[in-house]
Amino acid sequence: MKWAFGVGNWELICTLVFLGFLFYKYFMVRRYCLNNKPAEESGLQPPRGTAGWPLIGETIEFIASGYTSRPVSFMEKRKSLYGKVFKTHILGRPIIVSTDPDVNKVVLQNQGNVFIPSYPKSVIELLGESSILQMNGGLQKRLHAIVGGFLRSPQFKARITKDIQKSVKLTLSSWMDRENPQQPLYLQDETKKITYEILVRLLMSVEPGEDMEFLKREFMEVIKGLICLPVKLPGFRMYKSLQAKERMLKMVRKIVDDRKTAMEKSDAKGSVLPNDVIDVLLRDTGESDGTQQRLPLDFISGNIIEMMIPGEDSVPMIMTLAIKYLSDNPTALACLVDENDKLKKRKDESCEEYAWTDYVSLEFTQGVISETLRMANIINAIWRKALEDVEINGYLIPKGWCVLASLTSVHMDEENYENPDEFDPWRWEKNGVSVRSNKFTPFGGGQRLCPGLEFSRLEISIFLHHLVTTYTWAAEEDQIVYFPTVKTRRKLPIIVTPR
Repeated sequence: MKWAFGVGNWELICTLVFLGFLFYKYFMVRRYCLNNKPAEESGLQPPRGTAGWPLIGETIEFIASGYTSRPVSFMEKRKSLYGKVFKTHILGRPIIVSTDPDVNKVVLQNQGNVFIPSYPKSVIELLGESSILQMNGGLQKRLHAIVGGFLRSPQFKARITKDIQKSVKLTLSSWMDRENPQQPLYLQDETKKITYEILVRLLMSVEPGEDMEFLKREFMEVIKGLICLPVKLPGFRMYKSLQAKERMLKMVRKIVDDRKTAMEKSDAKGSVLPNDVIDVLLRDTGESDGTQQRLPLDFISGNIIEMMIPGEDSVPMIMTLAIKYLSDNPTALACLVDENDKLKKRKDESCEEYAWTDYVSLEFTQGVISETLRMANIINAIWRKALEDVEINGYLIPKGWCVLASLTSVHMDEENYENPDEFDPWRWEKNGVSVRSNKFTPFGGGQRLCPGLEFSRLEISIFLHHLVTTYTWAAEEDQIVYFPTVKTRRKLPIIVTPR
């Protein structure tokens, strides 16, 4: 009955139009493949592969693999047939998939700016043309440099360490304040509480309270529209998400305006460490890229909202999956507990406060984090579009085609890692295994390497330290789902016991 009246009719009509558009694109792509003159002239051809079924291509098999325990099965099957770089047709577009770390490196480094970001239409509609995801060239480099420089500064790390410790300890102590502490708690939800509060404070210095709850509520509505039918009509998911974004923008823009006014009245515009990312963006004068222009306030407000996305997904899922992997590997857990107990004992005996360097110097803990990043693959691939015909290691990437640099395939390839399906934190102590290798890219790479990677590692380190030195736990059986984003099916229920 849903399709008989009202919004359902519009959804059906728009879906049919959308499918028709994909059908048209499919045959245009096939014609392009048969008449690719630049390829003929150069003697190069696109990688081998198949376009799959009419209209849908190989989309169904691609998505289905994300619901299995081995999401790289789609890539592995085609790699065995066509090689490490192959062509396919998924999600309505022709795509060249690379499972080769050397090819991925060239795509990510993007020398000459021959590749631009390419994302689903719903992402573009929701985040806007000035989104950092869509940004390219000098402005992207400028924003990446000023935000990354702030997050990497020792002064910032010293200050944010105290904030993270406070948030983690408050959350951990609340577990025993529940009506029935022996009831399971859902770790995936608990880690999101920690990371969201820290990230909002880091971005715009909003403390827990009504404003933070408002931002959280509206943000949850926004991110629901990241993967949906891109129809901006009342009743559709995209429309609701855009409305929520507008409400968020009003609040964030007011914070930005108030901060700008306060800075103009102050005599110490650049003499003290910025409080947050808003401060950093407002202070930048454009000297780094030679424009000598300040960033527009609307641009700052929109990208502050976009930077909140990692707090919802990436970091809390790494925290959650680290606990899942450790729960399944008692030997690794015992080593982690021993290392962190020794640090806690030293701090208790010396009565010294923790410094950020204490956490990142825990070698086995860093190995646990690296191994979780390798296996979890929160960022499973990077999507780019070629602006011209590009040749990489003998492969032709035709103009207008998308390239999917599969990070998961590299991380789970036995040519790169021995027994890749095993959680082995000790592998990072061996010679030849390095977090700086192009075979390890959990934070992307090249010009768009995540500027918050060091901050993320610090946050995860602090969480793991205080969890294992405060509680023991028993995790219930749970499964990891890899599509559309990585998550645990049951939010990882655990029962905690104070040590």
